[in-house]
Amino acid sequence: MTSGFNCKENSHVRAPTFVDVFAGCGGLSLGLKRAGWSGLLAIEKDKFAFETLNTNFAEGSPLDYQWPISIERQPWNIRDLLSQRQSALGKLAGHVDLLAGGPPCQGFSHAGHRRSNDPRNTLFFDYLELVRILTPRFVLIENVRGFQTNFHTPQNADGIENFARTLIEKLAPSYDLVSSMIRAGDFGVPQARPRFFLIGARRDCMLATSIASFFETLANETAGFLGSRGLPRTPSARDAISDLEVGLNGCVPCPDSAGYDSISYIEPRSSFQLAMRDGHKGAAPDTRLAQHRPEIKARFMAIINACREEGRLNTTISAEVRKAHGLKKMAIRVMDPLNPAPTITSLPDDLLHYSEPRTLTVRENARLQTFPDWFAFKGKYTTGGHLRRQEVPRFTQVANAVPPLLAEQIGLVLLGLSRRQAVQIGFKRFAYLSKRGTMDT
Repeated sequence: MTSGFNCKENSHVRAPTFVDVFAGCGGLSLGLKRAGWSGLLAIEKDKFAFETLNTNFAEGSPLDYQWPISIERQPWNIRDLLSQRQSALGKLAGHVDLLAGGPPCQGFSHAGHRRSNDPRNTLFFDYLELVRILTPRFVLIENVRGFQTNFHTPQNADGIENFARTLIEKLAPSYDLVSSMIRAGDFGVPQARPRFFLIGARRDCMLATSIASFFETLANETAGFLGSRGLPRTPSARDAISDLEVGLNGCVPCPDSAGYDSISYIEPRSSFQLAMRDGHKGAAPDTRLAQHRPEIKARFMAIINACREEGRLNTTISAEVRKAHGLKKMAIRVMDPLNPAPTITSLPDDLLHYSEPRTLTVRENARLQTFPDWFAFKGKYTTGGHLRRQEVPRFTQVANAVPPLLAEQIGLVLLGLSRRQAVQIGFKRFAYLSKRGTMDT
C-alpha cells in the first residue's frame, strides 16, 4: 500500500489518501477521487449501500480503493471494525491524509423525527475513536443542519445537547477547525440542500491560516471550476432532468423489476445533462417508474396545476389545496422547473415532478445530487415500517449522499492544502540538510 504525503518521503509524487467512514453509496468518495485523492477504504455497514459502492468502485477499476489485505472488503459496522480490526487500523496510522464522512443524520434531522437519544447520534464518538487511531492530517465531517442545533429536550444519555459543538470541543486540542453551513445549490448542484461542514487540519500541519479561509476559498473557486467543465452556476430542475421526461422518451420494461416500466432515453438537452451523461451510452439505470393508479395520477396533476396557479412551487402546498385533495402529508412539494429543487429526502413521495403526474425516479434524484448516469444503485428501491431503521434502499442511498460535484470542489481545496504542506515539508528538509551540509552537489 502506498502512503499519502509523508515527511520522510518525496511526497509530491503520490496522491493523498483518504478513508471514507459512514460512506453510504459513495458520493463523497466519488468527488474526492475525481479531485485527485486516493481512497484507502470505505466503511459502510448497510449491505445495499455497500453493494452500490462496491459495484461503482469495483476491485481493479480506476476508482478502486487501496483496500488493506487485513480488513475484509465487506460491509462493516464501525463499532465492529474498531473492536475486531483495531490492529489493522493502527497500521494505517501515518498513512491516512484525510478521514472523511458524516455520521448518520436521522436523529439530528429537522426533516425527520428529531430525537436527542437516537442511538445513531452517538456514532460520531466512533468517528472520534477512528481519528485517534488513524491520526489523519485532515478531517472532514458533513451532516444535516440540525447537527449544530440545540435539542429542546433534557440532555440525552450521553449528556450532549449540541453535537456539533461537542465534536468541535473534542477535536480542537489536536486540530485547527473551521465549520460552516453551505448550500449545495451555490456550488452548481440543482438542489438547495443546506448542510453543515466541518474541516480540520492537524495542528502540526501548520495550516491554521489556510483552514480559517477554507470556505471563502471554496466559494471563490467554484465559478472557475464550473466554467472549466461547461456547467452552469445555478442549474434548475429542468436543466437537470428534462431529458428524463416520460412524455419525451416513452417507456420500456424495467430491466431489474418485473411488472414495472422504466424511462427510455433519447439525448441530453442541456449542458448539465451532457455532463451527467459522462460518456454513458443508452438509457440510464434506476429510472423505474412508480405504479401510480389512474386516480392518483389525476390528483397529482390537479395538485401540480393548482401549485402553479398559486405560485407555490418548491414550497409547502396551501391549506386550500391540501383540503381539496385530502392531503395529510405535510412534506410534499411540487418542483419548480426554473429553479433548483428542494432538498431531496429518502421518501419518494415527498416531491412531485414539475409537469408529469408522478413522483421522481431514483435516477432523477441522482441527477439532482450530481451522480453521473453510469453510477448504478443496488438493493431495494424502497423499504418501509420497522425496516426503515435497518435498511438503506436506493432512494435513501441517493438522499443521504454528499453531492459528488460539491465533494469534488471540497476535495480540490483540500488537495491544495495538502500540496501546500508538502512544499513546507520540502523547504524544512532543504533547510535541515543545508545546515548539516549534506545537500547533493
